[in-house]
Amino acid sequence: MKILSIGNSFSADAHAYLHQLAEQRGMDLTTVNLAIGGCSLETHFNNVTGNKANYLYSLNGGDWAEKLVTVDEIIKAEHFDIVTLQQVSGFSGLYDSYQPYLNDLAKYVRENQPAADLFFHRTWAYEIGSTHGDFPRYDCDQTKMYKEICKASEYACLVTGATLIPSGDVIQALRTRLPKFDYENGGESLCCDGFHMSHTYGRFAVALTWLATLMGKRVAPMPFKDLDITIIEQICNIVNEIVFQ
Repeated sequence: MKILSIGNSFSADAHAYLHQLAEQRGMDLTTVNLAIGGCSLETHFNNVTGNKANYLYSLNGGDWAEKLVTVDEIIKAEHFDIVTLQQVSGFSGLYDSYQPYLNDLAKYVRENQPAADLFFHRTWAYEIGSTHGDFPRYDCDQTKMYKEICKASEYACLVTGATLIPSGDVIQALRTRLPKFDYENGGESLCCDGFHMSHTYGRFAVALTWLATLMGKRVAPMPFKDLDITIIEQICNIVNEIVFQ
């Protein structure tokens, strides 16, 4: 299976461990991430229509290629089984910011990869106390931001026919159900800076969510890096519950 993401730094978080986790489980999964940090659906649309070479390219979660590319040259170069889209984090709960760009991008993807399945990435709310400049859009309230993201991404999937990748649901469930990640009460943050995923459990949990969703298979706990196997088991249980509910 080959996956193309047209995204930003949050898709980079998702891709970081995705290929490794698939390979660990004997799955043949190739991931391509085209990203611009802080890139909105509107900017993606303008880049596509203008054929602008503004995108960093990463294969299998590896280092970024030195040369910037256009979406057009990548999406037309080979077959992809899945293409993913997402909104920039600060606007992720504001559906008015999605359109008309999301519908036009979905149409563009289907014209160029007619056999591919389209997925939409529901990203996560910022950490409690985050200093991100867009957090005030949600009254600096993590729960409010999460709920708004859910509403906007649900409608995005409804109007485009895309399948949801519920990363934001998994992250919020880990924050509210596992004491280890109860940041407000002294637990570990799943973010490294208040908004991007940590390079430990944060990226791991999001990659597992993508793997379970895209492959349509429950994820079994397996050792990964130096992460606690007990926490891995708990994360797997929550991922499977949310993805296959």
